[in-house]
Amino acid sequence: MSENFLSIIAQDKVYPIIRSKEADRALEIAKALIAGGIRVLEINVENPSIYGVIEEVSKLATVCAGGIITATQADNAIKCGAKLFASPIYQMSLVKISKNIQIPFIAGVSTANEAYEAWKARVPLIKMFPADAMGGVQYIENILRQMPFLHLLPTGSVKLEDVITYLIAGATAVGVGRDFYQGYTPDEITKRTKAILSDVNEYKKMLQGK
Repeated sequence: MSENFLSIIAQDKVYPIIRSKEADRALEIAKALIAGGIRVLEINVENPSIYGVIEEVSKLATVCAGGIITATQADNAIKCGAKLFASPIYQMSLVKISKNIQIPFIAGVSTANEAYEAWKARVPLIKMFPADAMGGVQYIENILRQMPFLHLLPTGSVKLEDVITYLIAGATAVGVGRDFYQGYTPDEITKRTKAILSDVNEYKKMLQGK
């Protein structure tokens, strides 16, 4: 299975997650994020109209179809151009689909035990959700202290201002949803995107200088 897309997520460190029942708004947000420099983003399949958004955005960037819990959803999203798919839960049926069709799967987990089981099933990137409710940065740090081999993607009410802190705690990348776009115009979303990517680049330079 090609993991180039997962490598991009790991490199860019910031992983936007779009949740909107309105297709027009989801498309508007996605375009604003891409204009700010985002290369991979997740679009949750809130309703069937979102498949059209995935198809359109896939022409501009790499799309991960989010909120996938059935084989039918995964199949529809991939037919529309999604190169990855993600779920808020961890289930072996989705792992098997991923292996069968050679499309990367980002599994959702909440506990250390679930994260370990997903790792044993060779899920390459594990979404820790809801990170905030489970203890936030400290929770991620505690899990990685015991299992540093895990590639964790904390999501769930994460603020842009907390991204670097999660990275310092050991997260492979950080998923940010509403804080990227809720209440903001497309121009403002693009500015916020450029700002966080700049902060992340400075963080990476600091690491390289150590």
